[in-house]
Amino acid sequence: MALEIAVKAAVGAPDVLGDCPFCQRVLLTLEEKKVPYKFHLISFSDKPKWFTEVNPEGKVPVVKFDDKWVADSDVIVGIIEEKYPEPSLKTPPEFASVGSKIFGSFVTFVKSKDPSDGSEQALVNELKALDEHLKGPYIAGEKITAADLSLAPKLFHLKVALGHFKKWTVPEDLTSYHKYTELLFSKESFVKTKTEEKYVIAGWESKVNP
Repeated sequence: MALEIAVKAAVGAPDVLGDCPFCQRVLLTLEEKKVPYKFHLISFSDKPKWFTEVNPEGKVPVVKFDDKWVADSDVIVGIIEEKYPEPSLKTPPEFASVGSKIFGSFVTFVKSKDPSDGSEQALVNELKALDEHLKGPYIAGEKITAADLSLAPKLFHLKVALGHFKKWTVPEDLTSYHKYTELLFSKESFVKTKTEEKYVIAGWESKVNP
């Protein structure tokens, strides 16, 4: 039986998969484990009544496990790992926090209007730390794990949003980082679950230029 998952619809396109990196993380997990699923697209400007009834906070993603809707991508991914243990996507504990500060640093930088506030350098430092960690091809070595699936959508947002709003690209000398993102972004599971770049930009527009 297919798992039901509610995910964000694209801004201005309610019938298209949207730009939520936490939703994509869950979809990637389901794809990599070959778990059948069907998704409900939730338009944030017009949330359906059934959705707000089962999920009063209105957050996405939410997945239905045993007739109960569960929120929070960390919790959801943990339950999927328990219910569908093969192939294992568990990240060894020593690698669990690798790259975990990148998204926060990206958000600060993409919203920053002050070139001298240090937010660019803070992001570069985090990217450099990931680049130095990557011995290949994935965070935990040979096998893809939950840490990669959490990071991949965020690094896609980083690339698209900073390219658009700041005309900024990740320094070329971070060669391991660039190899890593090329590998992730070309995976079949990623191509199938990502949104179009224009919807990533639309999603960030109101945050960057409130």
